[in-house]
Amino acid sequence: MRILVSGSLAYDRIMSFPGSFAEHILPDKIHILNVCFLVDGLEEKFGGTAGNIAYCLKLLGEEPTIVAAAGKDFAAYEAWLRHCGLSLQGIRRIGSEFTAGAYITTDRSDNQITGFNPGAMKYGAQYPVADCDPADTIAIAAPGNLDDMQEYPRICKAKGIPVIVDPGQNITALSGEQLTEMLTGADYLVSNDYELQLIENTTKLTLAEIVGRAKTVITTLGENGSTIRQGAREDNIAPCPVADVQDPTGAGDAFRAGFIKGLCLGKSPVDAAKIGSVSAAYAVEKHGTQEHHFTWDAFRARYAATFGELA
Repeated sequence: MRILVSGSLAYDRIMSFPGSFAEHILPDKIHILNVCFLVDGLEEKFGGTAGNIAYCLKLLGEEPTIVAAAGKDFAAYEAWLRHCGLSLQGIRRIGSEFTAGAYITTDRSDNQITGFNPGAMKYGAQYPVADCDPADTIAIAAPGNLDDMQEYPRICKAKGIPVIVDPGQNITALSGEQLTEMLTGADYLVSNDYELQLIENTTKLTLAEIVGRAKTVITTLGENGSTIRQGAREDNIAPCPVADVQDPTGAGDAFRAGFIKGLCLGKSPVDAAKIGSVSAAYAVEKHGTQEHHFTWDAFRARYAATFGELA
């Protein structure tokens, strides 16, 4: 099956501050804040929603197409994607911009200060879907370029291509009308429980109304698993046990990859979410969003230990 993964490609640049931010911020001077944190070092990780989802789909044996824009500093990320065997045909190059980048400083209490440069993400990917066969294609519109997030669901719904709408961290950048259009008629709406509340607040729709507009609503609940809502039906999916939580960042993208894998296998949304749970468990056991590894046989064994044999 052809899988289109629309979203972002980004460098995550992570810095560790050995002290506490609170010790260096004077409450009575917050209006003229001017601080400098001397960090222990910097780690650069490959990230972005499209990159993370595609990476995990590749581990699951699929051949996704990344639909995103990258900048003039993309060489290292490109080499990594080639190493992973991922296609580059859907990536648009913007020579005048840097690839999107998150600059994250974390103190000893796990408080974070983040700066995000969208860079090339300001440009649409311009990937054509005219030649895609609706019977053999599935797409996900994950957080990335705002125009792509709206345009690709619109095109997919018009062509009859199953589409997963995933507004995520860009919910606050979209209007209620835009979000309502995106989720109306979508085959799947996926978010975590906090994001779902933001969608309700922004669109002024009730949960029942959202479920009535999207065919399937998937809500991830972190360590509590996920919930699948279809019409009046609601199914709760248990989480896959995790040996050692290292970093929850990227778990949502890994869940989405597993869910898509389940759909490619012809599974119901409920069973697809179980595959998503196992996929997310691997992600949280490693620092970074593209650091985990597994074989399909190992994945099936872990699935079986939690949910029974994967047919």
